[in-house]
Amino acid sequence: MSQIVNSVSAQGLAGDDNGALEMRIFRTMIASVALAVIAGTMLAPWRVTSGLMLGGGLSLLNYHWLRTSVAAVFRVSTDERPRAGVSRYIIRYFVVAGAAFAAYELRLVSLPAMFAGLCSFVPALFVEAFRQFYFAIIRREESL
Repeated sequence: MSQIVNSVSAQGLAGDDNGALEMRIFRTMIASVALAVIAGTMLAPWRVTSGLMLGGGLSLLNYHWLRTSVAAVFRVSTDERPRAGVSRYIIRYFVVAGAAFAAYELRLVSLPAMFAGLCSFVPALFVEAFRQFYFAIIRREESL
Protein backbone atom coordinates (compact mmCIF):
# COMPACT_ATOMS: atom_id res chain seq x y z
CA MET A 1 0.00 0.00 0.00
CA SER A 2 2.88 2.39 0.61
CA GLN A 3 3.73 2.29 -3.10
CA ILE A 4 0.42 3.79 -4.28
CA VAL A 5 0.47 7.54 -4.67
CA ASN A 6 -2.26 9.38 -2.77
CA SER A 7 -3.98 11.25 -5.59
CA VAL A 8 -6.83 12.71 -3.56
CA SER A 9 -6.13 16.10 -2.05
CA ALA A 10 -8.26 18.08 0.37
CA GLN A 11 -8.61 20.90 -2.14
CA GLY A 12 -9.89 18.52 -4.82
CA LEU A 13 -12.63 17.30 -2.52
CA ALA A 14 -13.59 20.78 -1.37
CA GLY A 15 -13.65 22.16 -4.91
CA ASP A 16 -16.18 19.68 -6.25
CA ASP A 17 -19.67 20.98 -6.90
CA ASN A 18 -22.36 18.95 -5.18
CA GLY A 19 -24.75 19.25 -8.13
CA ALA A 20 -22.25 18.20 -10.80
CA LEU A 21 -23.28 14.55 -10.82
CA GLU A 22 -26.96 15.39 -11.19
CA MET A 23 -26.24 17.85 -14.00
CA ARG A 24 -24.11 15.29 -15.87
CA ILE A 25 -26.89 12.71 -15.59
CA PHE A 26 -29.51 15.25 -16.72
CA ARG A 27 -27.41 16.33 -19.73
CA THR A 28 -26.80 12.71 -20.69
CA MET A 29 -30.54 12.05 -20.44
CA ILE A 30 -31.16 14.97 -22.81
CA ALA A 31 -28.57 13.63 -25.24
CA SER A 32 -30.00 10.09 -25.18
CA VAL A 33 -33.54 11.39 -25.78
CA ALA A 34 -32.30 13.57 -28.65
CA LEU A 35 -30.43 10.65 -30.25
CA ALA A 36 -33.46 8.38 -29.90
CA VAL A 37 -35.78 10.96 -31.45
CA ILE A 38 -33.38 11.61 -34.34
CA ALA A 39 -33.02 7.88 -35.00
CA GLY A 40 -36.78 7.43 -34.71
CA THR A 41 -37.39 10.24 -37.17
CA MET A 42 -35.22 8.57 -39.78
CA LEU A 43 -36.13 4.93 -39.18
CA ALA A 44 -39.58 4.60 -37.60
CA PRO A 45 -43.19 5.71 -38.13
CA TRP A 46 -44.36 9.01 -36.66
CA ARG A 47 -46.12 7.39 -33.70
CA VAL A 48 -42.88 5.78 -32.59
CA THR A 49 -41.06 9.09 -32.89
CA SER A 50 -43.75 10.94 -30.98
CA GLY A 51 -43.73 8.20 -28.32
CA LEU A 52 -39.98 8.56 -27.90
CA MET A 53 -40.36 12.32 -27.71
CA LEU A 54 -43.21 12.25 -25.18
CA GLY A 55 -41.60 9.53 -23.06
CA GLY A 56 -38.26 11.32 -23.08
CA GLY A 57 -39.86 14.64 -22.18
CA LEU A 58 -41.79 13.04 -19.34
CA SER A 59 -38.63 11.33 -18.16
CA LEU A 60 -36.75 14.62 -18.05
CA LEU A 61 -39.63 16.33 -16.28
CA ASN A 62 -39.93 13.45 -13.82
CA TYR A 63 -36.20 13.53 -13.04
CA HIS A 64 -36.27 17.29 -12.44
CA TRP A 65 -39.35 17.03 -10.22
CA LEU A 66 -37.82 14.15 -8.30
CA ARG A 67 -34.68 16.15 -7.54
CA THR A 68 -36.58 19.22 -6.38
CA SER A 69 -39.20 17.35 -4.36
CA VAL A 70 -36.67 15.15 -2.56
CA ALA A 71 -34.64 18.27 -1.76
CA ALA A 72 -37.83 19.83 -0.35
CA VAL A 73 -38.49 16.74 1.78
CA PHE A 74 -35.03 16.92 3.33
CA ARG A 75 -35.32 20.66 3.94
CA VAL A 76 -38.47 20.21 6.03
CA SER A 77 -37.76 19.95 9.73
CA THR A 78 -39.68 17.58 11.97
CA ASP A 79 -41.64 20.27 13.81
CA GLU A 80 -43.10 22.09 10.82
CA ARG A 81 -45.79 20.93 8.42
CA PRO A 82 -44.63 19.88 4.92
CA ARG A 83 -45.30 22.40 2.19
CA ALA A 84 -46.22 22.01 -1.46
CA GLY A 85 -42.72 20.78 -2.33
CA VAL A 86 -43.37 17.50 -0.55
CA SER A 87 -46.69 16.94 -2.29
CA ARG A 88 -44.99 17.29 -5.68
CA TYR A 89 -43.30 13.97 -4.93
CA ILE A 90 -46.68 12.22 -5.25
CA ILE A 91 -48.29 14.51 -7.82
CA ARG A 92 -45.55 13.86 -10.38
CA TYR A 93 -46.70 10.25 -10.72
CA PHE A 94 -50.23 11.37 -11.56
CA VAL A 95 -49.00 13.96 -14.07
CA VAL A 96 -46.75 11.49 -15.88
CA ALA A 97 -49.40 8.74 -15.88
CA GLY A 98 -52.13 11.16 -16.99
CA ALA A 99 -50.09 12.54 -19.88
CA ALA A 100 -49.06 9.05 -21.00
CA PHE A 101 -52.62 7.73 -20.76
CA ALA A 102 -54.09 10.69 -22.66
CA ALA A 103 -51.54 10.45 -25.47
CA TYR A 104 -52.10 6.70 -25.81
CA GLU A 105 -55.90 7.01 -25.81
CA LEU A 106 -55.72 9.72 -28.49
CA ARG A 107 -53.52 7.33 -30.51
CA LEU A 108 -50.72 9.86 -30.76
CA VAL A 109 -47.94 7.62 -29.48
CA SER A 110 -46.72 4.07 -29.59
CA LEU A 111 -46.82 2.61 -26.09
CA PRO A 112 -43.52 0.64 -26.32
CA ALA A 113 -41.76 3.71 -27.74
CA MET A 114 -43.12 5.85 -24.93
CA PHE A 115 -41.80 3.36 -22.36
CA ALA A 116 -38.44 3.40 -24.16
CA GLY A 117 -38.41 7.19 -23.90
CA LEU A 118 -39.28 6.99 -20.22
CA CYS A 119 -36.19 4.82 -19.73
CA SER A 120 -33.74 7.59 -20.73
CA PHE A 121 -32.35 7.46 -17.20
CA VAL A 122 -30.79 4.04 -17.87
CA PRO A 123 -28.30 5.10 -20.60
CA ALA A 124 -27.43 8.15 -18.50
CA LEU A 125 -26.51 5.90 -15.57
CA PHE A 126 -24.43 3.65 -17.82
CA VAL A 127 -22.51 6.65 -19.20
CA GLU A 128 -21.86 7.91 -15.68
CA ALA A 129 -20.78 4.43 -14.55
CA PHE A 130 -18.31 4.16 -17.43
CA ARG A 131 -17.02 7.64 -16.58
CA GLN A 132 -16.48 6.64 -12.97
CA PHE A 133 -14.75 3.40 -14.01
CA TYR A 134 -12.46 5.40 -16.27
CA PHE A 135 -11.39 7.70 -13.44
CA ALA A 136 -11.12 4.85 -10.93
CA ILE A 137 -9.12 2.45 -13.11
CA ILE A 138 -7.13 4.56 -15.56
CA ARG A 139 -6.32 7.50 -13.32
CA ARG A 140 -6.53 5.57 -10.02
CA GLU A 141 -8.89 8.08 -8.45
CA GLU A 142 -12.58 8.68 -7.97
CA SER A 143 -14.22 11.71 -9.51
CA LEU A 144 -17.28 12.40 -7.40
